Amino acid sequence: MSNTSYAVLTKARSKYGRFLSDRDYASLLSCESVPEVMLYLKSHTRFASVLSEINERDVHRGLLEILLRQYQFSEFVSLCRYDSGMGTGFSLFIIEKYEVEQIIRYLILLNSHSTEKFIFQYPAFLSKHTELDFNRIANARDYGEFLSALERTDYYDVLKVFRPDDKGRLPVSEIENKLYTRLFLHMLEFINKKTKGDERRELTEILRKMNDYRMVSRIIRMKQYYDLPPEVLKASTNPEYSALSEKVISRMCEAESAEEIYQILHTTRYGRMMEKVGADKQIDNVGPVIEYRLAKRYLHFSSNPSVVLVSFIYLSETELMNVICLIEGVRYRVDPKIIQSLLIR
Repeated sequence: MSNTSYAVLTKARSKYGRFLSDRDYASLLSCESVPEVMLYLKSHTRFASVLSEINERDVHRGLLEILLRQYQFSEFVSLCRYDSGMGTGFSLFIIEKYEVEQIIRYLILLNSHSTEKFIFQYPAFLSKHTELDFNRIANARDYGEFLSALERTDYYDVLKVFRPDDKGRLPVSEIENKLYTRLFLHMLEFINKKTKGDERRELTEILRKMNDYRMVSRIIRMKQYYDLPPEVLKASTNPEYSALSEKVISRMCEAESAEEIYQILHTTRYGRMMEKVGADKQIDNVGPVIEYRLAKRYLHFSSNPSVVLVSFIYLSETELMNVICLIEGVRYRVDPKIIQSLLIR
């Protein structure tokens, strides 16, 4: 048994009970401006505490996202107080996940020559929990300066092997895969060291499944929107940690279209699970849909506190992704029916 307290079971489920309801989503979809979205969030939802002092008429969409992420992080921290392995177990998983997200976000901005935007959205609330110097990262104007900012961190060895191409662009998808593989490996090492029995089985199952669906979703997205060659797709996979066979992964990478990848996946148990939960209708968003369904099941039915904690993390991130999608959709006046189709429920 890990060091996660059984208090997490009731705390996490209680917090989940305050997540946005179908009625909340319907009300948010009817909003016609970002200020209207914010007014609803601060008046009728669990986000009220972090938004109460903000004037909805003046708020910038970027600031709103930062505040919501800050609230999400505080929720995680409050639950991690019941994890006596703080700093070595599931709390470390949360911190590393945030770090990887910020590294990838910076690299995407670097590829688009807009790194100046990083300073306006980096999570200052994370600074006291991480060794990353976000101010120094924000001031880096090229990949060399970025690497220098990470030189004293564990990420440096992963990132130093990459170099911009002739056009100054970095292989962000490949870097993303390496960083998430590293995070996944850290969690597996922790699980194998600190847990046993049903707890180890459930944690390993949920992490492997979510890792696999995220990998498949990435392959589909890269083929569907960028039509990248097989060797690039293969570089974004991690078959050594997958429940899918290396042969199946290779076939998906060599497929001619996203639809063919989907057909190959449907010959596996993963494809059958997609069909069962309706994710087969959202082919380009397979990973998040399955993560949501799996996490919801584990949150309600697992008796292992650590499994419930990890499930809550995934569900909370999905809800935040939905809110950000709503904000973006309302901001750009997208048809509410289209926005609704993008929400993961």
